[in-house]
Amino acid sequence: MTLEKPGEFPYTRGLYKNMYKDKLWTMRQYAGYTTAEESNNRFKFLLENGVNGLSVAFDLPTQIGFDSDHFMAQGEVGKVGVPISYLKNMEDLFRDIPLDKVSTSMTINATAPVLLGFYVSLAMKKNINIKKLHGTLQNDILKEYIARGTYIYPPRPSLKLVTDIFEYCSISLPNWNTISISGYHIREAGSTAVQELGFTFSNAIAYVQSAIDKGLDPNIFGQRISFFLNAHNGFLEEISKFRAARKIWAKIMSERFGVTSEKALMFRFHTQTGGSTLTASDIENNTVRTTMQALSAVLGGTQSLHTNSKDEALSLPSTETARLALRTQQIIAYESGVTKYADPFGGSYLVEDMTEKYIEKTFEIIENIDDLGGAVSAIENNYMEDEISSSAYEYQKQVENCKKIIIGVNKYEDKNKKDPDLQEIDPKKVKDQIEALKRFKDNRNSIQVIQELKKLEESAKNNMNVMPNIISCINKDCTLGEISDSLRKIFGEY
Repeated sequence: MTLEKPGEFPYTRGLYKNMYKDKLWTMRQYAGYTTAEESNNRFKFLLENGVNGLSVAFDLPTQIGFDSDHFMAQGEVGKVGVPISYLKNMEDLFRDIPLDKVSTSMTINATAPVLLGFYVSLAMKKNINIKKLHGTLQNDILKEYIARGTYIYPPRPSLKLVTDIFEYCSISLPNWNTISISGYHIREAGSTAVQELGFTFSNAIAYVQSAIDKGLDPNIFGQRISFFLNAHNGFLEEISKFRAARKIWAKIMSERFGVTSEKALMFRFHTQTGGSTLTASDIENNTVRTTMQALSAVLGGTQSLHTNSKDEALSLPSTETARLALRTQQIIAYESGVTKYADPFGGSYLVEDMTEKYIEKTFEIIENIDDLGGAVSAIENNYMEDEISSSAYEYQKQVENCKKIIIGVNKYEDKNKKDPDLQEIDPKKVKDQIEALKRFKDNRNSIQVIQELKKLEESAKNNMNVMPNIISCINKDCTLGEISDSLRKIFGEY
C-alpha cells in the first residue's frame, strides 16, 4: 500500500496537496455546430452558465483537410462539428469572446497546425499578445491510425508536424498545451482500460523521443504535454486507472528520459465521459451513466472534465441537454462534498491493489510495443489496431450473450419509449457556408495565395518548421484545404 501523499512524486494520489479544495477542475464542455455563428452562440451560452473552458468540435472535412466546398466534403459539412475553412470562420466562431482570458481546447489532429495557425492569426488580428493565449491542441495523430481514422499524411511526416508545433509553441505560445495525447478515442474504439493506458503511453513515448531527436528539452516541452482519458462505466476501475496513470507517466519521464522538472513529471489530464456507453434507447439512463463516470473522474483527480449530454448517441446536444450535462458537473463540485478531500480512496485495499495492477500491466504493453520498434512501427504493422478490434469483438459478444448488462438495451428495455426531440441540421446553413467560401475565393488575390503556398511547400520539402509559413498563408487568405493540399504534395497521403 502506498505511503505517498497527494502532491508528492510520483503523484499517484494527485498532483496537488489539497486538490480541489484549492482549485476545482476546469469544466470544459465540448461544442460545435453547423455554422461558426451557431457554435459561437453555444459557447456564449456555456460561459454564461458556468463553463470556464471552451472545447471546439470540428466537422469531418475540417478534420481531414478539405474545405467546405470540396466534393469530398459533400454531405458532411457541419454534421459533427463546426466547419472552419478560412479565417473568417474562426472570427465568427470566437466573436466577442476574449481569447486572452478564455482557455480553448481544440479537438483536431491531422490539421492541428492549420487550426492553431487560424487561432494565432485571429489573436494577432485582434491585437492580442499571443503569449497570453491559453489552451490545448489535441494534436495526437498517432491514435488516429489505430482508433479514429482522420489522418492525412503517413505516420512519420505526421509526427514531424507534431514536433513542429512543440518547437513553435515553446517560443511563441509558452502557455499553450501543445498536445493532448488521447486514450479516450482508443477506449471508444473498443479497447480495454489497460490497453487505453498502454497504447496511449506508447504513443506519448514516441512524441517525446521525436521532440528530443529534434533537439528539444523534455524538461521544457514536457511541461506542456497533457492527456485525454475516457471515464467508462467501471466506477472503481476507472478511479484506479486515473491514479495509475499519474505514477506511470512520472516513472516514464524520470527513468526513461531523465526528466527532473517537477511540472514535466506531472500527468495532467482532461476526461470525457464515455460516448460509447451512451445508448440510443432510453436516453434518460445516459444521465445516470454520465454522472457516475464524471464522479469517477473527479475522485481520480482529473484537471478538466466534459460530461456528455444524454442525447449525444443520436444527435448534437440540444440547449437543454447541454445545460443538464454541465449542471451534473456543478452538482458534483458544489453539493456532493467530495471536493473536500484529496484522493478519498487512498488507502483502500481494493483501489490500491487495482492501481498497482494497472501499472504493472501497462508497462507490460509498453514493453511489447518497444520490442516491435516503438509506437510508429507498431502502427505500421497494425498491432494496436488488431488488439483493439479483438477487445471490441469480445465486449460485443458479452453484450449479445447478456454477460455484460446494458440497462434499456439487453435488460429492462422500455417497450413504450417515445422518440426524443433532437437537434437537427439546417441544410440552408450548410449551403450558406459553402457559398460564402466560394465568394471569398473569388474575391481574393489569387497570385498572392499561390506564392504563399509555394513557400510553404519549400519549407516542408526542406524539413523546416512549417508553422511560420502556415500562419503567413492564413494571413494571405489561403484556406485550410489549400494548405493541407500543399502539404499533401510534399508528404503524400496515407
